[in-house]
Amino acid sequence: TLKNAKKMGITTLTERSRYGLSLALGGGEVKLIDLVNAYSVFAQDGLKHKQIMILKIENQEGKVIEEYKDEPEQIIEPQYIRLINDILTDTEARSVLFQSSLNLTIFPNKEVALKTGTTNDYRDAWSIGYTPSLVVGVWAGNNDNTPMVRKGTSILAAVPIWHAFIKEVLKDQLLETFPRPEPILTDKPILNGQYLINNEIHDLLYYI
Repeated sequence: TLKNAKKMGITTLTERSRYGLSLALGGGEVKLIDLVNAYSVFAQDGLKHKQIMILKIENQEGKVIEEYKDEPEQIIEPQYIRLINDILTDTEARSVLFQSSLNLTIFPNKEVALKTGTTNDYRDAWSIGYTPSLVVGVWAGNNDNTPMVRKGTSILAAVPIWHAFIKEVLKDQLLETFPRPEPILTDKPILNGQYLINNEIHDLLYYI
């Protein structure tokens, strides 16, 4: 996990002894600019582009002094990326979590992936969303690291800001869709989406 995070652009997870299984739930500090860089790999079907602030510098005569040259690198197999994108673009799957705020994640005739997160005590609220050509990240919180008011979750604090920006940016853009993953069928019914076996719901160990 740490190796993949580094490949995708995360620069802060360097103290290996500090991290356990909770890392998957946010048990390590990251920078917003790094997180946006990492999610760009999902947006680009597993390709990583060097993150850059300045594309070109010209002198007063129009001569190019320095210019960014894109050298994309395939760092994750597309199938894994497509499976994740298939989940993060599924409006129905996120409806239970977002409930009355679901409308903030829907953009008519647009396909947008979204991931949110909230740290302990509501100190940080995150929202990262993307299309195949755009990644937008929002952090909400207090500069002195004090907790936000109760229920200062990502859905209430960060998503509305993210939505307002994305709505304006995408309104004149053509529809872009993510490549679909290859179907996966296994001999484990639960992994094929079959919760009922002989009309019964079982515990996790049974399915495994």
